[in-house]
Amino acid sequence: MFQKVIWYGARNGHRLTTIRLAEIPMRRLNPAFLEAVSKTINVCPYFTLISMEIKDIAYGQCRIEVEVGEKHLQNFGVVHGGVYASLVDAAAFWAVYPQLDEALGMTTVENKINFLAPASAGGLIARGRSIKVGKTLCLGEALIEDERGKLLAHGTSTMMAMRELTMKEGSAFPPKFLD
Repeated sequence: MFQKVIWYGARNGHRLTTIRLAEIPMRRLNPAFLEAVSKTINVCPYFTLISMEIKDIAYGQCRIEVEVGEKHLQNFGVVHGGVYASLVDAAAFWAVYPQLDEALGMTTVENKINFLAPASAGGLIARGRSIKVGKTLCLGEALIEDERGKLLAHGTSTMMAMRELTMKEGSAFPPKFLD
């Protein structure tokens, strides 16, 4: 499996002189690692508080779901913006995380959210996608839809990769990659 990366050559004034499309092999994720991460994260205190659940995690993508309850609503009877922000942050984070080297942890340094429509009941589905993974900074995005596919919010998250960060139970996880 390959990921496509575009490299831009040197600029001549304002014109691009060369464009080269390269195919870089993706590392093969260990399914046992993904399962262990999902199980651990789904029971962490914050995910439990918000009732978020990772339903799917793969290389560069993630799906998180929440069933809206009374605790998610603000005084006007619609889902609080903080729930949307939490979903965007988590879905973007877990879409990027599988692409990081095994020795790295990650923390969010910025979120940008566009609230597009309210919701007051039903399920929220956040689909995260990795946009860019650099040596230090990473960028992910997430769309939040309701069960009918109506777009409710869009956001981006910038994250910082750090060697000093490790998960509490990181030593118990199987290897992240198969190759």
